[in-house]
Amino acid sequence: MSYAKILLDSHDGIATITLNRPEVYNALDMQLATEFHDAIVTCSEDEAVRVVVVTGSGRAFCAGGDVKDFVEQLDHIGKHVKLLTLALHAAVSRMVRMPKPTITAVNGVAAGGGMSLSLAGDLIVAAESARFTMAYTQIGASPDGSSSFFLPRLVGVKRALELTFLNRVLSAREAMEWGIVQQVFPDDQFQAGVQSLAVQLAQGPTQAYGRAKALLYSSTSETLETQMEHEAQLIAASGRTADFREGVTAFAAKRKPVFQGR
Repeated sequence: MSYAKILLDSHDGIATITLNRPEVYNALDMQLATEFHDAIVTCSEDEAVRVVVVTGSGRAFCAGGDVKDFVEQLDHIGKHVKLLTLALHAAVSRMVRMPKPTITAVNGVAAGGGMSLSLAGDLIVAAESARFTMAYTQIGASPDGSSSFFLPRLVGVKRALELTFLNRVLSAREAMEWGIVQQVFPDDQFQAGVQSLAVQLAQGPTQAYGRAKALLYSSTSETLETQMEHEAQLIAASGRTADFREGVTAFAAKRKPVFQGR
């Protein structure tokens, strides 16, 4: 699939998906959402990709749904929104379920569906100038894009309600204090910081990351005993990988391991 509203670049195990409608702050329309879903699936299936970075072009990460489109589709808004969320939700689901780490690199404003998309990253990093706001109720809408799942788990239900009802704008530093963002980089160091983090993950034990990711995302819905059984099964599977052999051998030899993702 050729892309008109995103950019996909892949090298050295790092795939970077850039939302590319800077003239409208990377607002989500049907084509962008569909292209983004396709790119996520492509990265998920590409064995050479070991980490996926999602970011935005220009001054915004993503301003959420394209309100102009909503106005034009008011007579058929139910169908329009369902089709839009179908693509977006499929992409978010694949991001969370793919056995590769994902980084959402929030370079600017993340509002509405853009904030929701940012929350779906395994690691969320932000530029100093980034801003986060739910923004849904500002246009009379309820949340989508995974925010009602992730936000209460990150900040608690009451703070999630505050952000949703009052549309409070969080700075990048506030978002980190609230537990939404893991790292904040000065604007002039943002690209280098994201690249360094992506390189670290791309050179790591990819299959172990995938198993850890699956365990941690399932942990809130399993009993203790079931979760421990999953742990036992997956660590045994990890033990049969080339990366495990390399990891323990390197540790015993007191050298840095060289992981291949196998």
